[in-house]
Amino acid sequence: MPPFDLADIPHSPGCYLYKNSEGTIIYVGKAKDLRKRVSSYFQKKDHDPKTQKLVAAIRSVEYIITATDEEAYLLENTLIKHHLPKYNIDLKDAKSYAYIELTKEPYPRITIARNTRGNGQFFGPFVSAKERDYVLSVVKKTFRLRSCKNMPKNRPCLRYHIGNCTGPCGAHVSVDEYAKQCSYAAEVLKGSTKEITAKLEEEMAEYSKDMEFEAALLCRDMITAVENLSSRQYVARKTDHDEDVIAYRVVDGTVYLMVFHVYKGTLGGRDEFIFDASDGFFEEFVARYYTDENPAPKEIIVEEELDEALAAYLGTLAGHVVKITVPKQGAKKKLLELAGKNIETVHFGDEIKVMELQAALHLKTPPNVIECFDISHLSGTDTVASMVQFRAGRPDKRNYRRFKIKTVDGIDDFASMAEVVHRRYSRLIEEEKPLPDLIVIDGGKGQLSSAKRIIDELDADIPLISLAKAEEEVFVSGVPFPLPFGKKTKANMYLQEIRDEAHRFAVTYNRLLRKKRLVK
Repeated sequence: MPPFDLADIPHSPGCYLYKNSEGTIIYVGKAKDLRKRVSSYFQKKDHDPKTQKLVAAIRSVEYIITATDEEAYLLENTLIKHHLPKYNIDLKDAKSYAYIELTKEPYPRITIARNTRGNGQFFGPFVSAKERDYVLSVVKKTFRLRSCKNMPKNRPCLRYHIGNCTGPCGAHVSVDEYAKQCSYAAEVLKGSTKEITAKLEEEMAEYSKDMEFEAALLCRDMITAVENLSSRQYVARKTDHDEDVIAYRVVDGTVYLMVFHVYKGTLGGRDEFIFDASDGFFEEFVARYYTDENPAPKEIIVEEELDEALAAYLGTLAGHVVKITVPKQGAKKKLLELAGKNIETVHFGDEIKVMELQAALHLKTPPNVIECFDISHLSGTDTVASMVQFRAGRPDKRNYRRFKIKTVDGIDDFASMAEVVHRRYSRLIEEEKPLPDLIVIDGGKGQLSSAKRIIDELDADIPLISLAKAEEEVFVSGVPFPLPFGKKTKANMYLQEIRDEAHRFAVTYNRLLRKKRLVK
């Protein structure tokens, strides 16, 4: 068992940092699903010797969630290089990801760069080569920039003749006009993509109107690439100075605050604080946090305006000018949002997913107590059912139940589901115990209908839904189509978490019964 509560870790992409008994970071890893990845270290039994030593040394875990899986890669790369953890020794020289470069020439060319040691403008980095190539193609074609390494005079290349380049090699464009093209491209590569997106959408509509569907599809792919660029990894961006990003949330008189440390454009770590709220607490925190031993960076990014005198005071302590910024949009604003998202996930993640599920299902009250059923058998033998209960967003294992199916022979999941639902809720009603706020059935419309019939017979007023495995679709009784909320919403992911736990519990019981039968 881990020396910490796995239920505290969210099902989100991000990085996890294992610490030993002295609080030293000994390993940094990335994950698409933090809880599943961290859990695997303590559930798996056949680790290699190095991982066995790591697991034995783990005493606590810290995590930083990211907006995308790609950002987790970038953040892991940064954290490993910054902290040099003992068990990441082979990864400390992890690769850096590619950039798009506009070279510094009279007629700059657009190209891919593996590092930022040149004198040009660099944009990125990009984890996905496919996304990078799409973006490069879109910008290059839209603004008709040169990509050729050598530029022979008075001999335009093929790209000029097909309209993909303005032809600086043939003196078909002036230096000033070409510089204007490059400035537009740079703005797009920085994330100002509305103009190019509108243009491509217009072209796509024209192609569709003329039934040129292949060209329309290409435009659609380009739009996707540009939109990906506008929301690309903002945990890494090129700047020439360090920054701190400070966000906070106040709940019931308590301040939950995080400081993200951004080293020359790359997110490298965070500090976390909890204290009682009071008048002027934020300004007081900033003034006390930065000291001679902990000098302020050149820029502090915050959510509210602070006294100008505070920036001057911090600058005096640090020995350099300190700028306090309140961004309204762009990468800095997104970093603030990311810090806020970390606060919400760390401290209020359970509450948020319950409220989002309530909104998605249009329930009158929050589904604080949810019970989920699953059926498990092997070709109709040893048929069992599980019921797991989640309370306030977390599994409540004291109230898990498992059932042997008594009235059904062979394979009949519908009848089996009807049996266990009747056994569970007829007993609760008879004993006058509280009913759950929501019932979740693992299965499609057939299992849902069977459970609904029993709930109606018992005259129990409990909302009832089912979650079908194939497409993670949510069904409610009487509606032939699945509810319209996406697989990646917090509500749906919470339902998947509950369903997966019910499935695990059912399969474990089925295997136990089969093992006992085989032993006999």
